[in-house]
Amino acid sequence: MLHVIRHGQTEANAAGLLLGHLDPELDEVGERQALAVARAVGPVDRVVCSPLLRTRRTAEAFAVPDGSPIEVDERWIEMDYGEFDGRPLTEVPRKTWEVWRSDLDWAPPGGESHRALGLRVRASLDDLFEASRTSEIAVVTHVSPIKAALAWALGVGDEVAWRTFVAPASVMTVGAGLAGPSLRSFNNTAHLRF
Repeated sequence: MLHVIRHGQTEANAAGLLLGHLDPELDEVGERQALAVARAVGPVDRVVCSPLLRTRRTAEAFAVPDGSPIEVDERWIEMDYGEFDGRPLTEVPRKTWEVWRSDLDWAPPGGESHRALGLRVRASLDDLFEASRTSEIAVVTHVSPIKAALAWALGVGDEVAWRTFVAPASVMTVGAGLAGPSLRSFNNTAHLRF
């Protein structure tokens, strides 16, 4: 089984900032969320995460029975928001949002497009999929890669990203069916009732 998990909360997330490659630590709520999501998913055989601190701290809450180290995979890093990184969502002009939503190849100045992000996330999922048939794999990542993973699991285009919401410390679970990926749950936050 493949569990794709969003990192716990940071102060920047809580403040409504676009948070791409900036590298803040989890806040107190995020630390509690990391422990809760690790307990909810349960023991896993393998943990993969983005190189950013917020995902690494969340991944550290998972105990791997054989003591295997966390695998850092650059392909799971958050979208590069370029000049928008760290800015409040409300400061991005409405016209920019319209263009961004209508063109998968558009990227913020100095940033990355949804299509480019989708390609790198799909490549990692293709590498992990066969192993997920026989082992429990936790991938700790960010909002945009999770949305790209959802598109991969459903066999749809990356434009689905604009029609979904991903909460901090939420879990998407993908099983391995005979015909390929099988979405079991998305944006599961039942474990965060503390």
